[in-house]
Amino acid sequence: MIADDEEIPAWHESPLSRILSARMMEVLGVILLAMALAIAASLFSFNPHDPSFNTATGTEPTNLLGRFGATIADALTQLLGLSGILPVLILLAWTWQLLRYHHLGLPLLRLVGAIIFLPTAAMMIGLLQLTLPGCDVPWPTSSGLGGESGVFFARKLLALTTQETGSMGGIVAAFLTLILLAILCPLTMGLSGREWRSLGKGMSAIIVIPLHALLRTRKPVEDTTPETAYPSTMGGPVRYNRPVPGNGPRPSGFIIRNLNRQAEALPPHNVAPWQKPLSTQPQHPPAPPPAPQTEADPTPDAAEADNPYARMLAHIRHDPGRTQQAQKLHEAHELEDITHHVTMPPHPTQPVATAFASVPDSHKAAEPLITPTAPLAGHASPSFNGPVPVPSQPSAAPHAPITGMTAPSTWLPPAVSLLNPLPDHNETGPSDEALQANAQMLEKVLDDYGVQGTITDYRAGPVVTLYELEPAPGIRSSRVIGLADDIARTLAVLSVRIATVPGRNVIGIEVPNATRETVYFPELLLSSAWKEHRGKLPLALGKDIAGEPIFADLARMPHLLVAGTTGSGKSVGINAMILSLLYRLSPEHCRLILIDPKILELSIYEGIPHLMTPVVTEPPKAVSALKWAVQEMDRRYRLMADHGVRNISSYNDRIRHLKATGETPTRRIQTGYDPETGHPVFDEHRLPLEHLPYIVIVIDEMADLMMVAGKEIEASVLRLAQKARAAGVHVIMATQRPSVDVITGTIKANFPTRISFQVTNKYDSRTILGEQGAEQLLGRGDMLFMQGGARITRVHGPFISDEEVEAVVADLRSKGAPVYNTEVLADETDEEEQAPSKGNRATDDDQDAALYEQATELVIRAQRASTSFVQRHLRIGYNRAANIIDQMEREGIISAANHVGKRDVLASKESLTADYDDEDDA
Repeated sequence: MIADDEEIPAWHESPLSRILSARMMEVLGVILLAMALAIAASLFSFNPHDPSFNTATGTEPTNLLGRFGATIADALTQLLGLSGILPVLILLAWTWQLLRYHHLGLPLLRLVGAIIFLPTAAMMIGLLQLTLPGCDVPWPTSSGLGGESGVFFARKLLALTTQETGSMGGIVAAFLTLILLAILCPLTMGLSGREWRSLGKGMSAIIVIPLHALLRTRKPVEDTTPETAYPSTMGGPVRYNRPVPGNGPRPSGFIIRNLNRQAEALPPHNVAPWQKPLSTQPQHPPAPPPAPQTEADPTPDAAEADNPYARMLAHIRHDPGRTQQAQKLHEAHELEDITHHVTMPPHPTQPVATAFASVPDSHKAAEPLITPTAPLAGHASPSFNGPVPVPSQPSAAPHAPITGMTAPSTWLPPAVSLLNPLPDHNETGPSDEALQANAQMLEKVLDDYGVQGTITDYRAGPVVTLYELEPAPGIRSSRVIGLADDIARTLAVLSVRIATVPGRNVIGIEVPNATRETVYFPELLLSSAWKEHRGKLPLALGKDIAGEPIFADLARMPHLLVAGTTGSGKSVGINAMILSLLYRLSPEHCRLILIDPKILELSIYEGIPHLMTPVVTEPPKAVSALKWAVQEMDRRYRLMADHGVRNISSYNDRIRHLKATGETPTRRIQTGYDPETGHPVFDEHRLPLEHLPYIVIVIDEMADLMMVAGKEIEASVLRLAQKARAAGVHVIMATQRPSVDVITGTIKANFPTRISFQVTNKYDSRTILGEQGAEQLLGRGDMLFMQGGARITRVHGPFISDEEVEAVVADLRSKGAPVYNTEVLADETDEEEQAPSKGNRATDDDQDAALYEQATELVIRAQRASTSFVQRHLRIGYNRAANIIDQMEREGIISAANHVGKRDVLASKESLTADYDDEDDA
């Protein structure tokens, strides 16, 4: 007998208890299935405007499950984002086990695993959202694809890994998250390996079977290739090679070998002397022609004519024993064709040959043509009298996108998700009826002032509506332009801008809309035009009056002059230009020098890796920075002259080519004359292989600098404006007071590209643009953009809040410290002030030695080395701290700065203790 207190084994349980347990598991499985279907239905019909915990509205919910479904869907979407569908999959996996096996192993462990698995999956999506710019896709909630939990944990993990590993933090975080997901996914689902394989086969069948049916019902494409003569082949088995790239199915090598073995067993056939080729691609050997038609075999259709395996079936139809086996091979071939179409990438098509390219015969293998080698930048290539043959090989990446500047793989630009999400645009703009009524009213107003004409067209934009007036004969355009203020008063609007439309017999009248839309900066970054922009230094300026995004290339301008009163949006526009560069270019390709006499505007960018020097706030240091920029421009011109190139783009291309090939360029310099022969003596000097980044100098307030050091500032700015384009040095100069004493005629002549925000009067508008109209702007980012002295375009600048700028700057600071150039702010006056007198030189040397020892002890104890760290703790100037850091590097106490500006402390704390012990012994 079995004791009452002993556990009864499973095989001793009664059949009734086993049946009841199985039915209970089935009921539980049905409940879980209902829960999964309910969650799926609520997610499928999710509407962010339905009432929920995050949305308070009096409208009826549109969710299939009502208010309860709207609440569940909103909670999953807000919390988990795209991972909100995972609870449905987990419940379906548990339902399968309960209904199939009447058992769910380790339920408590699987429940805990699901609780950890869901935020981990959301964190993985959040990492992709934060590190990859292409993952910022529209999403119904502000949290994005990763959800609130995913983005929160992703930022924490990314900050931790970035602090420990530097620029590799994103890769390390993704690797750790994938390992955790690989452990939690099978633990949570509870499926066996055989069930995972069956699930994979089922998913592939769902994809393959519809494509199989689609390809069976597709009509064959007629072969329009002209017939080509082939030499007669007598006897021997028919061999099938791999087909050439084309649009048809591509069989695998296994099926080809099977068909070849089938063909070897057949009796030899005579091949017709004329046969249509399988392909005209010259780079592949031609396939043999099929057997001739007989009376017993009907004429093959188009599919058999193009399919070698169909022709193989035609060859062996006379043998009943082989027909069934060949039919199986043919079906296997078709199934593999479908899989190949699903998984294989498309092959590049053959490029169209030009009129000068020689096209080889289709029955010959392609021979390599003469491929012209691109000459190095700056070196003249030999000229040819005849045409150059064009290679018939396709390019390596015919559809690769072209970007303006490619950052290295280790640099990750800031994510667009750092900016505020785009709000829902419910504004539809003025209706056609309202626009027509405004056009009729405008015609009446003009007629009241004695201007006859007809409004021929109108275009509504986000801020203003453009009405095109075709004036009656004899009406002067200046007369209409002078009525801008009177028309604005009559229409009861803030201002009206009137200007002629170049190339057309109409006058444009821009009237503000009743409801003004806001242009947001993320909207410009997410547009396709920004991704396809090929500029070296792209700037996102805003939208034109038609609502189209406007981008400009600072490298082509090559300098920009900006003017506008306080509150016109000038500072926000400058921030948009700077962020445009930071979002596209890495510190290796673009460095910034920010000059901010007002102290408050550009100081927010302090500490980003793109800075070449700390933000300059003192006018004397601004003069030093501009003088250094002039010297750097001259140095770059000497480097480019040594390498035989004409601009910075060609120079960097040549440097990359020399580094890739391992060549060492030299320059021949005459060092004197031979005293015996009198012939000149030359020496070979190696040229440096230095990569030159673009340098963008942003001056936020020119008027203050001109008041302090007008002549020196103007001289440096003029030299940069006249010569610095080819050297890669570009200037963005802004001012609040566009008067003639600030923007002189010489400066205007060398700044052909200008932007004017709202100004106070028409005289300031004429100073900056050469014509009036800027005084009639609406403010808040409304600007007139004149590029290259050409026609003027009205642009509505984007809005960027201070919080958005701080978020982007914080992200950039987390990726590395800036590597400052101490020579930028060094000047002769600073050297004279720092040069000690003969009487006090010994005392100053002792003080410097004591300060250096104190700084060394501080760095070794803290195991941190940076100029700002020493400057902050010892309360000394930047130049003095930089000299101390350089001296530590020369003595081997710290390492050189890496690509992100981080230094390692080579001396240990034990060495510091040993030095103290040696001093005590002495």
